[in-house]
Amino acid sequence: MDKLKQMESFVSVATRGSLTAAANAEGVAPAIMGRRLDALEGRLGVKLLVRTTRRITLTHEGSAFLEDCQRLLADVANAEASVSAGGVKASGHLRITAPAGFGRRHVAPLIPKFRELHADVTISLNLSDRVVDIAGEGYDCAVRVGDMPDSSLVSVRLADNRRLCVATPKFLKQHGTPQHPQDLARLDCLVLSSDASQTRGWAFKVPKGETSEVIHFKPNGPMDCSDGQVLHDWCLAGYGLAWRSTWEVDAEIAVGRLVEVLQEFAAPPNGIYAVFPQRKHLPLRVRLWVDFLKHHYSQSGFWQS
Repeated sequence: MDKLKQMESFVSVATRGSLTAAANAEGVAPAIMGRRLDALEGRLGVKLLVRTTRRITLTHEGSAFLEDCQRLLADVANAEASVSAGGVKASGHLRITAPAGFGRRHVAPLIPKFRELHADVTISLNLSDRVVDIAGEGYDCAVRVGDMPDSSLVSVRLADNRRLCVATPKFLKQHGTPQHPQDLARLDCLVLSSDASQTRGWAFKVPKGETSEVIHFKPNGPMDCSDGQVLHDWCLAGYGLAWRSTWEVDAEIAVGRLVEVLQEFAAPPNGIYAVFPQRKHLPLRVRLWVDFLKHHYSQSGFWQS
């Protein structure tokens, strides 16, 4: 407890720039604040603050220690809030981005439910099939579907996602059913445009000796679009084959409007992820949002509904 109080006093003095101001904020004498800082510096064996009669400045060690103390104290406050009688109290503005189709179906409907639990959080949702630079564009969290490339971003896997190659019965009757991924080269395929997130192509698992390997095939087609929902609509209209997620096409397959092809070459599932910038301290509202998504996505009934 003494260590925590010393850290709190250090942060208060450093951010206010004055022993007196920090002491007044806590309702104690300046001498008490001074003794706490002396004890902290003595325990650490370094000088954190240079104190004169006119001002207080941080040493190099003090600047580094201040950031760590602020993060630690915020973590302690969040831990206490999470078990307090009043429950978790998150606040502030949460900026989220997600793929357009997935976001409409499985992110947007959850936002009002999240705000019912955390009314002091305001939320902006951006839906786009391009790969958003979440750090550069100021987003707190992105929901992404597919393989995660190596990057400086932090990701949390929320659920599995399986992709299917589908077409209408009429299209397959007219043009033939592909028996191997290579057959797609002669068929009309409906693909995301190059500025969208599906940059590696369609994934299939093919035999390789006694094992198998995942290959990525970039089909050509007479039409492409940056919006996955448009591709879905074109596919339902019979204009070509599409590579879509189970959450998009399961209902149409169940009633026979679409047919899955190349099942034996289906690649292992990839993931649905929450992604956020690398930070020493993740805001409570972001952590709660990620936990909220993970809770809902882990329930099989959620996807069926």
